[in-house]
Amino acid sequence: MSAVTTDQPGRLDPLDPLARQWIEGVLAASPIARHVGITVLDAGVDEVRLGLRFRDDLTTVPGVLHGGVVATLVDVAGASASASGLTSADAATGGATTHLDVAYLAVAGSDLVATAKVVHRTRTGTHTQVAVHDADHTLVATASVTSRIFH
Repeated sequence: MSAVTTDQPGRLDPLDPLARQWIEGVLAASPIARHVGITVLDAGVDEVRLGLRFRDDLTTVPGVLHGGVVATLVDVAGASASASGLTSADAATGGATTHLDVAYLAVAGSDLVATAKVVHRTRTGTHTQVAVHDADHTLVATASVTSRIFH
């Protein structure tokens, strides 16, 4: 299981146990996230960073990750950022991505890091901006993710 790092003072707020469970136990542990190798690098309220290791079996052509793999990373990052603000008092029962818009800016030819930040939150939904960088810190993709929170 991936670890959630929240002991960086001033960087990210500590997560509620419910948020941690949704991020680690549901989203990062989902069959698709495990299949493509998504891991949680760190997470705090309204901000998460996920990683994805480059693998040849995830490419479209040699050396280039499939765009759907990048979109999957973006989707899981957006959902994780949405879940990061949950508290036990929310009584959330689940969630779903209602809109996903990805702009591919460069070839994804190495390990990736997705940073997702919630820019708007209500009781029933979030809007999140996601930036995906490669191992050389090149911006590979940007995205907007709108998520619904079920109660």
